[in-house]
Amino acid sequence: MKTKYHIIIVFVISCIGMLPFNACNFLDVDDYFNETLKYDSIFTSQRNIERYLWGAANAFPNEGQIFFGGTYTPGITATDEAFSLGTSYTGVDYLSGIYTASSNPYNNFYRDMYRVIRKANTIFARMDEAGDLTNSEKQLLRSYAHFLRGYAYYQMLMLYGPVVIIGEDLLETNEEPEYYDRARDTYDDCVEYICSELEQAAVFLPGTHPAQYYGRPTRGAALALVARLRLIHASPLYNGGSAARSVFGDFRRTSDGAYYIRQEYNERRWAVAAMAAKRVIDLQQYELHWIERYGESKPFPEAIRNLDVATRPFPLGSINVDGYRSYKNIFDGEMQPTKNPEIIWGCNSSPVSENSSRCFPTEQFRGYNNMSITQKVVDAYRMDDGRTIDEAIVDGYYSETGTMSGAENFSGYKLNPTANGGDNLNVHNMYKNREMRFYASVHFDGVWFDGLTSSNTGVKEKKVSYQYSGWGGKLKESSPGNYTTSGYTLRKYVHPDDNPSGSEGAKMTGKHFPTIRYAEILLSYAEALNQLTETHTVRDEVYGEDYVLSRDMTSNAYGVNDIGFYFNQVRYRVCLPGLKPEEVNDPGTFQNLIERERMIEFMCENRRYFDVRRWGIYQQTEREPMLGMNVDVDGDAYYTRVPLNHATARERQYGSDNPKYILLPLPLNEIRKVAGLDQNPEWEK
Repeated sequence: MKTKYHIIIVFVISCIGMLPFNACNFLDVDDYFNETLKYDSIFTSQRNIERYLWGAANAFPNEGQIFFGGTYTPGITATDEAFSLGTSYTGVDYLSGIYTASSNPYNNFYRDMYRVIRKANTIFARMDEAGDLTNSEKQLLRSYAHFLRGYAYYQMLMLYGPVVIIGEDLLETNEEPEYYDRARDTYDDCVEYICSELEQAAVFLPGTHPAQYYGRPTRGAALALVARLRLIHASPLYNGGSAARSVFGDFRRTSDGAYYIRQEYNERRWAVAAMAAKRVIDLQQYELHWIERYGESKPFPEAIRNLDVATRPFPLGSINVDGYRSYKNIFDGEMQPTKNPEIIWGCNSSPVSENSSRCFPTEQFRGYNNMSITQKVVDAYRMDDGRTIDEAIVDGYYSETGTMSGAENFSGYKLNPTANGGDNLNVHNMYKNREMRFYASVHFDGVWFDGLTSSNTGVKEKKVSYQYSGWGGKLKESSPGNYTTSGYTLRKYVHPDDNPSGSEGAKMTGKHFPTIRYAEILLSYAEALNQLTETHTVRDEVYGEDYVLSRDMTSNAYGVNDIGFYFNQVRYRVCLPGLKPEEVNDPGTFQNLIERERMIEFMCENRRYFDVRRWGIYQQTEREPMLGMNVDVDGDAYYTRVPLNHATARERQYGSDNPKYILLPLPLNEIRKVAGLDQNPEWEK
């Protein structure tokens, strides 16, 4: 690293008196001078240092705060997968041009991350003052501090791009102004520093924690974050692709003219990304969550009953897998995350539980009904035989006319049952024969809501329509913002017991948020391998091993191509056929499949916000109109793809393809008080 120093003078000032004194725990106080006076108390014992450490960790956001009210990320409504007319959806506001560099909800987050870094540096500097710490205890505390520092930089890099790396510097208050006037580091240097921090942490972090410490970082969490960051670093936006040149071609450091973002392509980065993902796989600690098939599981469609998916056990097929429950139970609170081998790192998340109520209609369930999923996402889901809707429409397996006759029940899911006092309409054929992730993730016209915890039969077990005069439709909503503009709402995090009505017994199930899932590691590994045209040897500095990587490698126990083997596991888990040989063998085709698979697999998990940017397709996706069903009518006319018909939707689209929205702006007061600090492209200075 060329620069491992910097602190911003306005940050020093802003630290003073920002949070009230907490009488229950003085170690959470963020006033710099009060902390200075109490250092003699903090660093006298292991217990106090640990309290100080976890107090610093409290500054991190809840990763599940991606739906509404978010103050650290624009979240899912700043992508092409979701939209809402409700208040406090900062992603909608962000792309509507409401925010400026001086006035936006993300400015405090920038400051808070430097607070975490300062606290981590203080721990490094003063830990030895505690006389009751053994060497192993010191090493563990240092590992946690390395993780906190690396994670704080990681959060800023993801959102703001290149940041100022301050290295081991402590916060000083009496220096000359020149001390604080230093430039941002390059993106490459930031990535190397963050990965180094996380890898240092991984050496001594525990592999697991007891259930009561769920959410604390582990070795796997540190290495998985490295894998995620290495994949982003290798991707076109940051690796000399056309997007890097068009978006960041003029983004240079004022002090020396250096490019903040690399302008030349380097294939080896993909090899490094592949190594980082494979390293997590080789821990042999994680696997995809899947549930054994049983009598109520949906049978395989006739077209694929002779394929591997229907004849071989997981991970080479799905003959023993219940695809619906295997996916749904990851998110809806049914399964304890500490018992789920797919969750590499996660957190208990009240924002996820609160968002679930926004996916219920107001007429009966007293929900907000405004977390809308776009038609683009709905159309991206495959049929249950693995075909796209365009492929299946040829022989009528997918149809955009007519409705279902009869009901289908599978894995506890009710498709087109007889209504219990709700909207007695049949489900349209558009929503028949779809893959399990579709039913697990999307509420559509005619969907069944359970709401089982209520003892009041009037507010449970209802079939709901999103047509104009339906129970979930525009006509019935008491507030202008409480209807779905697309005809779809999010089901992914909704549990059958969930009921926000307030009636007797009604409650919302506690939820967690999977910050990093093993499915992401598998798809990241496959994506990185796909980009290799040569064989590369990459050294794993954590475990001292060399990885030899190539596109056609077969490192798994079954002796099949790694790309297909690890990608197919994600498909087999939901009972979909795996890749065809021609799809594996063509890099361009496979990249398109990866992009679509990630869109579906990680729908509304805040991955697409970063994916469309790193792939360099952000402007392309934003230029596509946001579509949904025609929610202003009833009957057959409803099932027509139309642009979302609301001024907010139109304003959000107008100019949202501006490349300025690829990165959040640095706070304007920081830019104006520190002469050497450059602003992100297109934002005011």
